[in-house]
Parts: sequence; structure tokens; C-alpha cells
Amino acid sequence: MKLLFLLPVFCSLASAHNILVVFPYPSRSHFEVYVPLFEALANRGHNLTIISYRNTPYNSENIENFWLGQDEEVNVVSLKGLGETGAFYLGPHMLAMRAEEVCEYGLQAKGFRRFLEKHQNTKFDLIMIEHFNIECFLGLVNKYKAPFIGLSSSVALPWQGKWFGAQPNPSYVQNVCGGFSTPMIFLDRVVNTLLHVYSNVWYELFIAKPANEWSKKYIDFEAADPHKTSLFLVNTHYTLTGVQPLTPNIIEVGGLHVQNRKPQKLPAHLENWITNAKAGVIYFSLGSMIRSDSFPEEQRNKFLRAFARFPQRILWKWESDGAMLDKPDNVMIDKWMPQYEILCHPNVKLFLSHGGLLSTVEAAHCGKPLVIMPQFGDQRFNAHAMETNGVATLLHLQTASEEQIVEAIEKALQPGRMQNAKALMDKFKDRPLSPMDTAIYWVEHIARHKGGEHMRSRAIDMPFYQVYLLDVIGFLVCIIFCAMFALYKTVRLILRLGRAKKVDKQKYS
Repeated sequence: MKLLFLLPVFCSLASAHNILVVFPYPSRSHFEVYVPLFEALANRGHNLTIISYRNTPYNSENIENFWLGQDEEVNVVSLKGLGETGAFYLGPHMLAMRAEEVCEYGLQAKGFRRFLEKHQNTKFDLIMIEHFNIECFLGLVNKYKAPFIGLSSSVALPWQGKWFGAQPNPSYVQNVCGGFSTPMIFLDRVVNTLLHVYSNVWYELFIAKPANEWSKKYIDFEAADPHKTSLFLVNTHYTLTGVQPLTPNIIEVGGLHVQNRKPQKLPAHLENWITNAKAGVIYFSLGSMIRSDSFPEEQRNKFLRAFARFPQRILWKWESDGAMLDKPDNVMIDKWMPQYEILCHPNVKLFLSHGGLLSTVEAAHCGKPLVIMPQFGDQRFNAHAMETNGVATLLHLQTASEEQIVEAIEKALQPGRMQNAKALMDKFKDRPLSPMDTAIYWVEHIARHKGGEHMRSRAIDMPFYQVYLLDVIGFLVCIIFCAMFALYKTVRLILRLGRAKKVDKQKYS
């Protein structure tokens, strides 16, 4: 009986894997999406070694953490200078600049050097690494000679699809650095195509190439070719960001951090404020990277005057230590608010957001309409995607007048918007497997089979002219041209012979 009882335990230990996790980008929102997955894998008996900017304990003893040691506040930005349309088209340039900063710091961080010393000869069965703009840590893949999985907390970047044979078609797949209304008009498609080409060229020259040099310098190995990624887990879902052609090794796990997550009890002051709001509550937050207290005073006053005109109460995530003395009575500010719990509260009617993907996913999961004020990165893309779903109203935060703010909120509070949000919530949650179960299955699948070669598209190894059939098109055009030319010569010869016979007949008649 004891042997029968212990057999499942021994089987579990036998199937446990040694997994290295690398999250080198210093952003809390990027990493926290996947923390539930890491803890779930550890709870299933796998051993995880994590390199990241998180320095808080995990809920498992099977996780060893190496802190890169940089305060995540490095990513906090001011609203000044953000929000202009042109800034979105500088996305690849900004990503390249940020990549250089992060590689230079992260590869020399004490936590990373300590990891290399301790795990010089460790055998890892699998590597899970963030695919964003930081490719300089891919030297670890060649160092440990393990299959690797890419993780993305954002919509896939323009150059990532081709790694898996799923090159996005810019005629209908929007560049995440841009963002247009759907369907795109002709000029939108022109800009989207140019942005797609520009993004891919910029990546090769100013992200991939320097990253390889950083990797050789500090890891002593060249960066692994991302085309060899076994699996790509992406924090998206087609109900939110639209349908795209994906290969079997691109798995959408949008909602990983909220699916099956029960809202915790709110602090008493927030619970009372929300529950006792007769007309409901509007929640206002610009995420973890943008400080609301960097609002220009004139613009802040416009929002306050607009809020005062509504019967709803306003919860505003305001990071400043000082009080907002001129706020109306229906506005409450706080430096930190449990966003997920607030959004899922039934008395919260609307979310005023910057359009970050995590906030967008949480709004969809909780069934709340939005007013989105995108500032940078993928936020404009997310905003237009939610607008297409009929649950979001767009507003330009830096230049909106008081009347425009009021109009946007009134439009978003219409009953039809709430109905659309509830319908989107139902579609978003309706899946054969939860995002967590999906992610765990595929991670263990790659570990069991020691890679994902059987899931690779043949397009990955083909030159671009073959993928796009340029050689076939050229050959067929050549054949058609030759056939038409031969037909032309034949007809011309026939006509010439006909004219010659007619002349000869006239000559002898």
C-alpha cells in the first residue's frame, strides 16, 4: 500500500524538469503576467531558476531567484512629451535605445554574474526567455544547449512572426507600433506597410546585431537564432486583438494572470466608497509606468471639472505624496489601488485607461467598457482593437478639452457599451482550456520532446523570395511573356506570308 501511495510521487519526480527563466526587461507589468505560470510549474515539481528584476518571494520552494538589482522605477515616465501621434512611429527606435541600456546594465548586474558563477555547469532541460527587444541574453541558449521558449507580455512585435513562419501581412495585420481604425483605409495600409518594413530593418540593424555583440562579450557565446525558438507564448487572444494566421508553435495565452483568479477583499475605505456610490464608480489609472501626478496642471483641472459634472464617484490612482486640494467631493485619490479587484466590482461602471495590454485584458475579463488615452508602445494598437470591439472610446489626454472629456465619458457610459463589454467578456473566457492549463501543457510538451522541431513551419528555413513565391511568379511571368512573344512572332509571320501570297497572286493574275 505504501508503494502504491508513493508511486505517483516518484513518477512526478521523474518527470520534473530543470527550467531556466530569463526576464531581462525591467518592467513589473511584463514579468508579473507570467509569475502565476512559474509558480504553477514549480508546484508541479519542476525546478525553476529565475533571472529577473523581481525581488519579492515566490509561493514555492522550487524557485531560485537571481535579482538583477535595478529598481523597477527606472521605467516610470512622465506624461510630458508623450501622446503625440508621431511618437508611435518611433517605436522601433525607442525599443532599440532601450535595448542597449538594458543589455549594458543587465549583463553586468551582480545578480547575473552570480548566476553565471553558480550555474556554470548546470544542466537545464528548458529555457524560457522573454521575447521583446532584449536579445543579448540569448547567448544563454547556446551556453546551456537547451531548447527554449519565448514569452511575450505584449502583442507580438513586427519582426517576431517571421521567426515562426507566420510573417504578418500588413494589408490587414496592424503593426503594433502604429495602430489604426479597422478596417484600414488605403492610406492607413500604405503607412502600415512602410512601418512594417522600417520596423524589420531597424530590428536587424540596431537590436539584433548589437545584441549579439553584447552576448559574445559578457556570456562568451553568440546569441541564439530566435528562428530556433521551440514555442512562443503570447499574452494575447483573438477576441481582443483580432484574428491572425498563427503557426502551431505560437500559442495565445492572454488572460494568464487573471483567468481563474478570484478577486481579493478590497480595503475597507475602497469597499465603502465603491459600494455606497449610488450612481456607480469610474476608475482612472494610467498603469505602473506613467505617473498621474505628471499631469500638466491645466489639463488636470479640465479632468477635475469634467468629473465634477458626473453623478458617479471617481477613483483616481494618483502617485503624488501631496494632497489634491482642489479635487471635487466625488473624487478619491490614492497612490496604490488593487486594479483587478476594483474592475471586477459590480458597481464599477467605467475604466479610464492608458491602454496597456494588462489593463486591457483585465477590463475585458471583468466586462468593463473603457475610455482609452494611449501614450506609447502598443497602447494605440490596443485602443483601436478595443474600439473595434465596441467597448472603448478614444481620447487624446494631452489636448482634450473639458467638453471632449465629458463627451467621451458619456459615450462610454451608454448601456450599449456595457452590453458590448459583457459580450466580449463571455467570448474572452469561453475557451476549451484556461490560459494557465494551455501554457502548462505546451511548456511540458516542449520539455518532454526536447524541443519543438515537429512544430516548426518549413517557411522558417526558406529565403523570402521563395516564401512570397517571387521566383514562381517570375518564372510564370517569363513563361507567359515568352508564350505571348512566340504567339506575336507566329501571327506576324502568318500575316507576312499571307500578304506575300496575295502580292504573288496579284502579280501573276
